[in-house]
Amino acid sequence: MINFILFDDQSRISLRPLTFFRPVSAIRSGILTISEKWEKHLNQPVSYLTESYLQDKFPLKVANDNFLINGSILPTQELITEILSLGADSSLVSGDSIIAIHLTAENLKHFRHDIAPELKSLEAKTPFVKINNTWDIFGNNKKSIIEDFKLITHNRKSAEISSTNQVLGTNLFVEEGVSIECSTINTLKGPVYIGKHAEVMPGCHIEGPVALCKHSVLKMGTLVYKGTTIGPWCKAGGEINNSVMFGYSSKAHDGFLGDSVIAEWCNLGAGTTTSNLKNNYESVKQWSYAGNKFVTTNLQFCGLVMGDHTKTGISSMFNSGTTAGVCSNIFGVSYQRNFIPSFVWGGTSGFRKHRLEEAMITAKAVYTRRNLPFDAIEENIFKTVFILTSDNRLL
Repeated sequence: MINFILFDDQSRISLRPLTFFRPVSAIRSGILTISEKWEKHLNQPVSYLTESYLQDKFPLKVANDNFLINGSILPTQELITEILSLGADSSLVSGDSIIAIHLTAENLKHFRHDIAPELKSLEAKTPFVKINNTWDIFGNNKKSIIEDFKLITHNRKSAEISSTNQVLGTNLFVEEGVSIECSTINTLKGPVYIGKHAEVMPGCHIEGPVALCKHSVLKMGTLVYKGTTIGPWCKAGGEINNSVMFGYSSKAHDGFLGDSVIAEWCNLGAGTTTSNLKNNYESVKQWSYAGNKFVTTNLQFCGLVMGDHTKTGISSMFNSGTTAGVCSNIFGVSYQRNFIPSFVWGGTSGFRKHRLEEAMITAKAVYTRRNLPFDAIEENIFKTVFILTSDNRLL
């Protein structure tokens, strides 16, 4: 049987802080994560070739016949056809990017130890989308929602919803167990997907393309604009536009979130607001972990990128193009700085180091609330990320 492995390439660094706690392919884009997209298209599970400290949580499976696929690339059936046409020990490339490699088990062993086996390279003919930077996630999200909607709902029938709701268009799909009352859903500009056991409280307004994933909640009166994904087990309120919340995060109160990416286990305090547009309408700059400096995004609209386990206090304000690392607590009622390191505590009046032990105590508490284990694997990831982020930390 053919074995499929999703590997991380150099984009892993430029996608920080979102990849400190996950492989690139575990990033959510549209309704699904990248790995979930590949599994849907391939109709079988995939495994991961990623950083060693993540490998226990995201295991690698090796077989005699292996296709390694770049985890930052979004799948299409046309691309899969081209990948599967590769002969043994050959690669599919596009410029400097490796799309896929067909390897025997022996050559895969060499590949894992950075010993390049002899490979025949073929230039790809199929166009594809690759997530290289954090802002590519929300930049491509409208299209990803539309593609995932087709993939998930093909030949399926939506559950019914209450007549108290107003639905415009026919591009709505609702999974079983959803609760939604007295809200408006506009699918004229794109589909709206509502996952299993999600709840939409009264007075919400949704304009597609939008995804509300399983067990997530929209609080009363929430405004959700096109291009927005609310991942599983999230709470969302206020006003959200063209943004992605990976999962298990909360923005349960008023405040604007636009053209932004929020990773897992984050909490945005009441009134937390992001700017996504500069007053002079110039292109927004964002922090680059790859270059260790601010770089231009060439985007006019670009908001906040926030890493896992980071929290904000009430009325926190973020300028356009702000990057916040992992496991930080940020507060203060003026604008925060545009780059906030990982494992820090503070804000507008200064920062101190956030102790690793304190961060893990909080993580254990929030995992327990979702009946998830915080085991030795999770603890090792936290300890490794704490070391990896030390260069950027303010002391």
